[in-house]
Amino acid sequence: MDMLKQFSLEGKVALITGAVYGIGFAIAESYAAAGAKIIFNCLDEDTKNKAIESYKEKGIDATGYVCDVTDEEAVQKMAADIKEKFGGVDILVNNAGIIKRIPMTEMSAEDFRKVVDVDLNAPFIVSKAFIPTMIEKGHGKIINICSMMSELGRETVSAYAAAKGGLKMLTRNICSEYGEYNIQCNGIGPGYIATPQTAPLRERQADGSRHPFDSFIIAKTPAARWGTPEDLQGPALFLASDASNFVNGHILYVDGGILAYIGKQP
Repeated sequence: MDMLKQFSLEGKVALITGAVYGIGFAIAESYAAAGAKIIFNCLDEDTKNKAIESYKEKGIDATGYVCDVTDEEAVQKMAADIKEKFGGVDILVNNAGIIKRIPMTEMSAEDFRKVVDVDLNAPFIVSKAFIPTMIEKGHGKIINICSMMSELGRETVSAYAAAKGGLKMLTRNICSEYGEYNIQCNGIGPGYIATPQTAPLRERQADGSRHPFDSFIIAKTPAARWGTPEDLQGPALFLASDASNFVNGHILYVDGGILAYIGKQP
């Protein structure tokens, strides 16, 4: 058996939600390099066009949709169009997400619901729209971008942690319900990744010193660094490929060892 062929995505169609930059874009790059057709969504036409140009600069002919993944009707319409034009998707990455860093007692219920809507309800809505075609095709890979906050709590992220904990369990439940149809649903739990979303936590202070949170993360991570979007490419490719055909309901934490580490003694 040619082991490398197990990692090929040649002829596969992959939808990565919100893949206009950062983690989603890096995952899309790896899938394209492995032979997959790339589809992404975003919230407006201008963002879509800019993302398509970014993909072109990487030599990737990506297809973009303007679609709010919290809008079930819009998602169903996108799924129908993808089925008509591409025969459905073989790989779905629920990557779109938001975070609001607000102390719980200061957070409005509206803000809490918004985070849960994007980070938990949307993966349910999108998975629900594409699973039927995966069943028809006889195979499918669903990868949910979870978080270390699927396991841990931290100040100011009550909504995010609640949503990502829920996403962990949604991942396991999709595995439980649809594993018999040769659909594998797994999660990736990134550690602290250097993206535009986390840039404020890495800004140098006026005196040139590290941001206190930056120093905290470096001290808590055995790898002694932030992760990069590229660190997620290999794990994401594994979970999208035939190499993971008997891996189901698993959350793969790509965190530089944080979850395994109690931290240095003061």
